[in-house]
Amino acid sequence: MAPKDYLAEKEKCKRFLQEFYSEDDSGKKVFKYGAQLVALAHREQVGLVVDLDDVAEEDPELVESVCENTKRYTVLFADAVHELLPEYREREVVAKDALDVYIEHRLMMETRGRDPADMRDPRNQYPAELMRRFEVYFRPPSTSKPKVVRDVKADSIGKLVTVRGIVTRATEVKPMMAVATYTCDQCGAETYQPIASPSFMPLIMCPSQECVTNRSGGRLYLQTRGSKFVKFQELRIQEHSDQVPVGNIPRSMTIYARGENTRLVQPGDHVAVSGVFLPLLRSGFRQAVQGLLSETYLEAHCVTLMNKTEDDELGTEDLSEEELRQITEEDFYEKLAGSIAPEIYGHEDVKKALLLLLVGGVEQAPRGMKIRGNINICLMGDPGVAKSQLLSYIDRLAPRSQYTTGRGSSGVGLTAAVMRDPVTGEMTLEGGALVLADLGVCCIDEFDKMADADRTAIHEVMEQQTISIAKAGIMTSLNARCSILAAANPAYGRYNPRKTIEQNIQLPAALLSRFDLLWLIQDKPDTDNDLRLAQHITYVHQHSKQPPTHFTPIDMKLMRRYLSKCKKRQPVVPEALADYITAAYVEMRKEARVSKDTTFTSARTLLSILRLSTALARLRMVDVVEKEDVNEAMRLMEMSKDSLQRRRRWSRLRPRLPRLSRLLRNTQSRTTVTRTTRTTPPTTSQSCMTLTATPTPPPTPTNKHHKYTTPTNTQHQPIYNTDKYTTPTNTQH
Repeated sequence: MAPKDYLAEKEKCKRFLQEFYSEDDSGKKVFKYGAQLVALAHREQVGLVVDLDDVAEEDPELVESVCENTKRYTVLFADAVHELLPEYREREVVAKDALDVYIEHRLMMETRGRDPADMRDPRNQYPAELMRRFEVYFRPPSTSKPKVVRDVKADSIGKLVTVRGIVTRATEVKPMMAVATYTCDQCGAETYQPIASPSFMPLIMCPSQECVTNRSGGRLYLQTRGSKFVKFQELRIQEHSDQVPVGNIPRSMTIYARGENTRLVQPGDHVAVSGVFLPLLRSGFRQAVQGLLSETYLEAHCVTLMNKTEDDELGTEDLSEEELRQITEEDFYEKLAGSIAPEIYGHEDVKKALLLLLVGGVEQAPRGMKIRGNINICLMGDPGVAKSQLLSYIDRLAPRSQYTTGRGSSGVGLTAAVMRDPVTGEMTLEGGALVLADLGVCCIDEFDKMADADRTAIHEVMEQQTISIAKAGIMTSLNARCSILAAANPAYGRYNPRKTIEQNIQLPAALLSRFDLLWLIQDKPDTDNDLRLAQHITYVHQHSKQPPTHFTPIDMKLMRRYLSKCKKRQPVVPEALADYITAAYVEMRKEARVSKDTTFTSARTLLSILRLSTALARLRMVDVVEKEDVNEAMRLMEMSKDSLQRRRRWSRLRPRLPRLSRLLRNTQSRTTVTRTTRTTPPTTSQSCMTLTATPTPPPTPTNKHHKYTTPTNTQHQPIYNTDKYTTPTNTQH
């Protein structure tokens, strides 16, 4: 391979900057880079971004050369811009800073001290970095594919690569010296030292010809006003959780951001960084200790914030007719819920609640306060009821998620840690699991095994959606706008019906009230249900897929795309439903007081109903919440309360019966129970009373999307005389 003529390559760069143009709608030529050169000449712009897609239209070979040897071509483009700037300067720069004045004074003093007939010594040229007031960056071509952090290896040294990850650490922006300027105390000569490494050895003795000839031994002193500084920030990115192979720890990469690429991201942001992969060159004793091994970093050229992952970005495309047909069927609500972990048997209402968690409610921001829209759910139950499997599936389904366990997580690991930066020696923030799950879902397994001191760290996150830090002189607030899905076991391993709810759960009320739904999943022996569960498990074990059902589960990618479209909706609650929701909440509070309910019905319960209702409206892709959405939200909340109170109730989608009617029914129920107990002999067949009650059918929907079906009793268990809304009938006559 013949060596490249870099002078000819620089002419190519100069010709591209001058001649490249595009046509607008009217057919007029627009010189894209010519306008940027004018802005650079007038100090209206600092960074010149060269899009390699534009270069590919003119010279594809030049694009390949830039991607293979990015560092050298950055210098070539910078030289070309520096030579072209005087041609594009239309007026003098009005706003001059201290460095401009310093350079002009330096040139004037040099001109006075030199004979006009003498030529300037080429060795006395000013460094290019000192005179240039612009920065050159490359934007990678659209045909290049981003790499995983663990795939960036030694063959990528010096090349333009793009990596994606999540920012775990970001240092403060500091001035980094690019050119050090010294002044001699004897002869007054200036000496310049370009710096290309993180550390350097300052010059001490003056190398000027006058000091060497006179042997005066002049000493150099650093002139900070005459030196060139650039903004510098160090970032640390970590690969996404779905890119980590099983059994491996996530890989990280150091990013050096300079100039205009600083202050663009913070911990918890998902970014795509394009830059040059380079080895970190040490100097002095540190290089000798380092030996043959070298640390690496990525010199950032283009930093792009990614609010969505690649799969989530697919949601911007329109759904096809076939995909719309799958989703817009009559039973779409049950179909979407059944597509969540179809390998797991049962748990229909739990899956519906998890579906609403993925969609989320509408966030409200009144003046002076903020009401969260994310839904928090806690699954508590006996061992072996597939709590962890549900969490694992939600972790894979959610576009942005973090999975952790209670015993393996500390309060600092969940929120944020204060670390000492090895470069500057200052304290920096490193985001925890909740910060990294911003705008996503944080799944916490074994929630009950977490220490109380660590568990209190998430109280602020669950309600205010922020993490306030006041450590080591750092006082800030990080965003943690995530939904929390927790799984826990009862205090005694299994739920003990002989003990109260507080004794079984043993979680503080301040934490329980922050969960919108607290679901208790019990493993009760039942012959029919156990038979169906065993057949389901054996089929999955034998065929490695879920058993055939009456519908085909929706693909995970299609669900992501549909849910991403649902999240764009901002439904509102109409005034007509305000009284209905208020009356329902007052009735829930009254019932909780009468029955000594211990599920913490508070004002947060009302907000939970609103969040679930708006999530259901989002799921139907409408902008107004309807009465059926409120009824379904109340049904889910009632089912979660029933699971905790160990009593079966028929879910009612109509307003509560008047208090007088309930009192009459309760009185009649107690009279019938007493009379039956006295007259009926204690036989085994009569130990269970048969209840004849017909649940009120749901209101007739106006749209096929409005159908929310009430699940029947899938456990096939006898219904005991514990329902306060039904009247037992004496079957003995």
